[in-house]
Amino acid sequence: MRHDSPTLPPGPPTTPAARPLNVPLVLGLGAVALARPLARVTGAVDALGAPAGPLLLTVAVTAVWVLVVGLGGVPRPVLTLTLAGVTYAVAVIPLSAVLSSLLDGTLSGPLANPVAVVPLLVTNAAWGAAAGLLALGVQHLRGAGSR
Repeated sequence: MRHDSPTLPPGPPTTPAARPLNVPLVLGLGAVALARPLARVTGAVDALGAPAGPLLLTVAVTAVWVLVVGLGGVPRPVLTLTLAGVTYAVAVIPLSAVLSSLLDGTLSGPLANPVAVVPLLVTNAAWGAAAGLLALGVQHLRGAGSR
């Protein structure tokens, strides 16, 4: 009598697209972008001057995102950073309401102008997606360089 070993069902796919999203990383990268409003509130952005200050902060946050995700070999870099951009937008909506009320004594920002919520989400998702594409490029360059 012959005993064949049982056939096991195939395991989960191991392609990068099937790997789970790193939610703590998404939240952390979204929090990194909060440096922008923090710099505005503390006056650090004024020291950099306008319009260079906000632009330099955006470039710095983008560089951090691209380096962490690109050099870290994070799977699904475009989705990860798109969601980091959305996370930032979702966090900055109530933050802007609280800070404007405390600092200016009046409600301003997206909650005061709800029409601005969707463009804010879309703009920050696009920012994250663009950074994700850059991170994907870094990953491909690193992969090509190690072969």
